[in-house]
Amino acid sequence: MKTKKLDLVGLIMAYEDGTLEAEKTLELFGELVRTGQAWTLQGMYGRQATALIDAGYISTSGEVLKTL
Repeated sequence: MKTKKLDLVGLIMAYEDGTLEAEKTLELFGELVRTGQAWTLQGMYGRQATALIDAGYISTSGEVLKTL
């Protein structure tokens, strides 16, 4: 099975610029949670990932559960 490779750098740049669409934001944070990077990047990434998990948008394993 071939998985879609995300452009994490591009997504992070767009997120920090405030230009990342809601769906892509969930993809980004899902991937960051899946890979564990949400907990090793700047604190704001871990806090945002936790907020999305607590709100039920992504699972603790990084699966997108619902859209914004």
